[in-house]
Amino acid sequence: MEYILIFISAIFVNNVVLAQFLGICPFLGVSKKIETALGMSMAVAFVMTIATIVTFLLQKFVLDAFDLGYLQTITFILVIASLVQMVEIILKKVSPPLYQALGVFLPLITTNCAILGVAILVIQKDYNLLTGVVYAFSTAIGFGLALVLFAGLREQMSLVKIPAGMKGTPIALIVAGLLAMAFMGFSGVV
Repeated sequence: MEYILIFISAIFVNNVVLAQFLGICPFLGVSKKIETALGMSMAVAFVMTIATIVTFLLQKFVLDAFDLGYLQTITFILVIASLVQMVEIILKKVSPPLYQALGVFLPLITTNCAILGVAILVIQKDYNLLTGVVYAFSTAIGFGLALVLFAGLREQMSLVKIPAGMKGTPIALIVAGLLAMAFMGFSGVV
C-alpha cells in the first residue's frame, strides 16, 4: 500500500515539475513536439532511476560510512553527468533521429535539477533502496506525463490564432500554470 501511495503521490499530487518546480528547463525547452517530449521523458526516467540507485548506494556505503556527507552534492552531480554521457552514447547508436531531435537538451539532463533533487530527496526522506527506486521511477513518470501533456497542448496551440504579444513563451507559461492548477485537483487524493 505504501508503494501505491508513493506512486500516485509522485505522479499526480507532488508532480516534480508542476508542484515542486524542478526540471523547468527541459519542460519548457523540449515540449514543442510530442515525439521529442516522449524521448526526453524516457531518457530522464532512465537516468533518474539509475542515478537514484547509484547515489543511494554511494551515500550509504561511502559517504555515510566515511563521514563524507559534505561531498553529497558534488558526488551526485558527477554520477548524474556520467549516466547522461552513457545515455547520450546509447541514443546516438540506437536512435540517431531522437538523438538529433533532443539536440542540446540531452546534455542538459546533466543539470536537470529534477534528477539531482530526487536523488537528494530520497536520502532526506530516509527511504530504503526499494522505496527510493519506486519514488524515483514514479517521479520520472510524473515528469514524463507533465512533459507529454504540455507538448500536446503546445502542438494544439500552434494550430490556433494567438495574439502577437502572447505568442511563444508568454502563452506557454500561462498554459503551464493552468496545467499546474489542474494537477492541484489531485491534492486531496493522497
